[in-house]
Amino acid sequence: MSAEPVLPALDPVIHAQPRLRITVALAALGEDDMITFPRLQELAGMTAGNLATHLRKLEDAEYITITKTFRRRSPVTYLALTRRGRRALEDYTAALRSLLTVANSDPGLDAPGPHAKERTPRD
Repeated sequence: MSAEPVLPALDPVIHAQPRLRITVALAALGEDDMITFPRLQELAGMTAGNLATHLRKLEDAEYITITKTFRRRSPVTYLALTRRGRRALEDYTAALRSLLTVANSDPGLDAPGPHAKERTPRD
């Protein structure tokens, strides 16, 4: 009897599409680099409110740091991926690769998905 493959779990904090885009954008920076809120908003293609909501979830998970400061007399918010966030993204991508490998190699996982057309026997 062979053991069934265990499908890896995907981190729900990163898995949401907007947070995945944010995390990937921040991971592209160097380890000690930061990006401003408006620049990340532009890269992620999100509204300020939507971005702020997703950043809060990433900050709660300790995946990012948010630093508020002033440049001249204007407030500026800087964002960076933490080591924990970088590791979480690495784990997420490894789990996703593993999941795709299992899906591509296990014929038992070829069950029709929700968008598959129903097959009818030919007479």
